[in-house]
Amino acid sequence: MKYTFLAGMLVGIPLPSYAQLPAASSEDTRVFSIEDFEQFAPRTALDMISQIPGFSISGSDGQRGFGQAQENILINGQRISSKSTSARQALARIPATNVDRIEIVEGANLDIPGLSGQVANVIAEAEGITGTWSVRSRFRENLPPAYEWFEFSVNGRSGTLGWNLGVETEPGRGAAAGRENIFDGDGNLIEYREEDGTFIADFVGFNGGLNWKPSNGHIANLNAEYNLWEPDERETSSVFSPDGTLIRQTVFQFKENEWNSEVSGDYELGVGPGRLKLIGLQRNEHSPTRSRFFGADIDGQNLRNQIFDRVVEESESILRGEYNLSGANNSDWQFSLEGAFNTLESDAMLFRGTTFESVERIDMDNPGVRVEEKRGEAFVTHGRQLNKDLRLQVSLGAEQSEIMSDGANSQTRNFTRPKGSASLAWTMDEKTNVNISVSREVGQLNFFDFVSNVDLNQGDDQTGNIDIVPDQRWRAALEVERDFGEWGAITAEVFGEQIEDLVDQVPIGSGEGPGNIDDAARIAMEIEGTLKFDKLGWSGAQLEYEVFLQDTFLDDPLTGETRDFNQNTIYYYELNFRHDIPNTDWAWGINYEKFEQSPRFRSDVRTLFNQPQGFAWGFVEHKDIFGMTGTLFYANLLDSDDELNRLVFDPNRTGDLVRIEDRSRNFGGILTLRLKGTF
Repeated sequence: MKYTFLAGMLVGIPLPSYAQLPAASSEDTRVFSIEDFEQFAPRTALDMISQIPGFSISGSDGQRGFGQAQENILINGQRISSKSTSARQALARIPATNVDRIEIVEGANLDIPGLSGQVANVIAEAEGITGTWSVRSRFRENLPPAYEWFEFSVNGRSGTLGWNLGVETEPGRGAAAGRENIFDGDGNLIEYREEDGTFIADFVGFNGGLNWKPSNGHIANLNAEYNLWEPDERETSSVFSPDGTLIRQTVFQFKENEWNSEVSGDYELGVGPGRLKLIGLQRNEHSPTRSRFFGADIDGQNLRNQIFDRVVEESESILRGEYNLSGANNSDWQFSLEGAFNTLESDAMLFRGTTFESVERIDMDNPGVRVEEKRGEAFVTHGRQLNKDLRLQVSLGAEQSEIMSDGANSQTRNFTRPKGSASLAWTMDEKTNVNISVSREVGQLNFFDFVSNVDLNQGDDQTGNIDIVPDQRWRAALEVERDFGEWGAITAEVFGEQIEDLVDQVPIGSGEGPGNIDDAARIAMEIEGTLKFDKLGWSGAQLEYEVFLQDTFLDDPLTGETRDFNQNTIYYYELNFRHDIPNTDWAWGINYEKFEQSPRFRSDVRTLFNQPQGFAWGFVEHKDIFGMTGTLFYANLLDSDDELNRLVFDPNRTGDLVRIEDRSRNFGGILTLRLKGTF
């Protein structure tokens, strides 16, 4: 329901717990201090991490509990004990002056299941009261300016007790307008539409945390956050005949009034020869939404007035225990147990009216659904040094889950899933590291897949599927990291996955919705790195690049033909050029990104979204405006369009093409002013 770029806030920043990290040799560790980033004048730990050559922060979307690590960031040797707070958000709230150093280590050196490749361990300590802040203003065509955009966090310590408080507001603004041509199956224009869409949203979040580290070696963290998210989407459409006669007008609206909260904490202490860590989390979300579509022909005929209301209550509870032991010859063990209880409850109502003023409630097949999952897992992880250049980590475990759905078709199902991974880190030489990993993973369920949804705008209704199960996959990966010193660095990864029970679009009764595909596969390659131009005589200039290529395979449940996953990224690349002008406080840069994705497949529709020009933006920055950093961004330098092509078939995609919808919308320039600093 909420957008991922707004999910989560500040996490408590623990003090160092170096015992959690094995000793790393200088050959497989890169160490950075604030002096290494002097040309960028970083204000936060995120500014520093973002400029490490060949390193990027990995995401954690869809993470199943805490057991399988995905984000490659540690703070003082510890994972972030929160699911809503991303690594980027946590790092953005640490002043750069609090960072002692950043260590880039190999994931196989850590006793964290599922973590391989480069991992950044940020060693930071707060002295007195410090904090970070930023304010922004954004201006877009056909939209009110966004002034109420700011972030503020403050950290402090008194003896053994540390604390942090923060607040964030982020207004969302979006607009696009253009023409959509409608053709019949033979390519003849039958009508066209002039459409205008706007998106206005408000987000406010509050967060805080406590950290306690007494002299007896115990470490405790407690974090809490509360967020409000209120989007308002509107799309108007004027429909014309091919000769330009206005024949119909429609309006679609979507509103949400969501709040979500999370309380999480952990407690670590020495027990026997090792250390015990207990982690707990409670997350809740309340999301009432309303969709409305109304319109009619100019003469008042074919009036349509529909409202779809839904209230969703979500919760997630997790308890986890980890016991870590260090052995001889730089070996370590971790024994972990985790339990989780997840719920989703949805109540929906559909209304239709014959006038714009009144509507009547319409019966729905399954308006109320409650889904529960009880899950437990156990893991044993062992890491050891095979020789001075090779380190092995092996993690073995299993999960047991019970899924219960309560509605028109209630049922309870139980599953046992094996999980685990093995990774081998090879320090080829002081500049090159190679990582090989094999893992057995279980995907995270999206409980909204159990719930039916009515799409009043496009008519692409979804039928909830109570028989859905989480996917399982074998994953094999090869990653090579190369440090070129003053020239920069590069990281390249190739991986493949063999997937069982992939969640994709399938026929369900007389409708369709998410379901499991027995067998699927994907192969992919990702390259990211930094090229510095100092050696070529262009001091302070660098190019960061990222390239992602992917091919996916599944047998279409309708046609039987092999096709891509629904809306799968086929390729993506991004180029970020930055020039910090020597002997000045000025910097500038230009950035460009482009992607191609596969269509969205439904039983009778094939939809393809594209941005043919790609997307470009530039910035100018001054790094010392009375001790602050000021940046001016201008986005959409190429005046890009969003294009959508929708093909409709009868009776389904095995039949005849009967309708073509071809849409192009322009969203104009985006001007953003940002001022940030620390104290």
